[in-house]
Amino acid sequence: MLSISDLYIYPVKSLGGIRVKKALVTDRGLQHDRRFMLVDEQNKFLTQREFPVMALLRTAIEGNELVVYHKSNIADKIKLPLTPASNGMNAIVSIWDDTCEAQYVSKEADDWFTKQLALKCRLVYMPDTTQRKVEAAYAISEEDITSFSDAYPLLLISQSSLDDLNNRLEEALPMNRFRPNVVIAGAQAYEEDTMEHFIVNGISFLGVKLCARCPVPTTDQESGARGKEPLRTLSKYRFVNNKVMFGQNILCRGEGELKVGDMVEIIKRKPAMLMQQLID
Repeated sequence: MLSISDLYIYPVKSLGGIRVKKALVTDRGLQHDRRFMLVDEQNKFLTQREFPVMALLRTAIEGNELVVYHKSNIADKIKLPLTPASNGMNAIVSIWDDTCEAQYVSKEADDWFTKQLALKCRLVYMPDTTQRKVEAAYAISEEDITSFSDAYPLLLISQSSLDDLNNRLEEALPMNRFRPNVVIAGAQAYEEDTMEHFIVNGISFLGVKLCARCPVPTTDQESGARGKEPLRTLSKYRFVNNKVMFGQNILCRGEGELKVGDMVEIIKRKPAMLMQQLID
């Protein structure tokens, strides 16, 4: 039987994530996932792709507050409301080819993050009034929205897929390199590729697109150092349309709670796009 083995949320896009035992599913993904984001002076999103040091900023949730700190200086932290009050300080921000409305959080937050990253930046929040659509080519309906994620509400990976990859690597890598929301156990390696429709706790999930990987998985989340793996190895057997694929992007249907240990019921499968054997 397939089951959920891990759940992760990332309150601030591209900063450290939080491993949780349970999470609420909302219309735009897991509650508190990527509702905050850092932008530059042109209101363009910032990520670990260009700034690997962002991996060293860690997040935690304490009551109704979001706590952010640098892993090497835990005492220097900032606390922010998980749902900032409307302050009339709105902006149009860009994420890839998308633009959407966001809310500036505070000058205090801007100054703190600018100091931590040695980079002029501002912190923004996505209010409920912002309805950012998922990538149109893979949306099922007009109601499919997401947060400040790259394009979709959820990312699904099976533990077996990571195990298979690690068997091909000289040094095993942790799951945090791939920043999933949901990890499943009991599956065959890359079985998530074929999960077109599945149900957990009465909530429907739709697998719509394999996840094309950017350089972020090559960043050590503990040091911020960047190397060539795992993309070099994945490119030998998970390469399609000039992109490395690992994990599947998921849409949500319904709201409710997911917990570690919940059973996953597959309703419909689709053909696998990729052969799983290593190509020499």
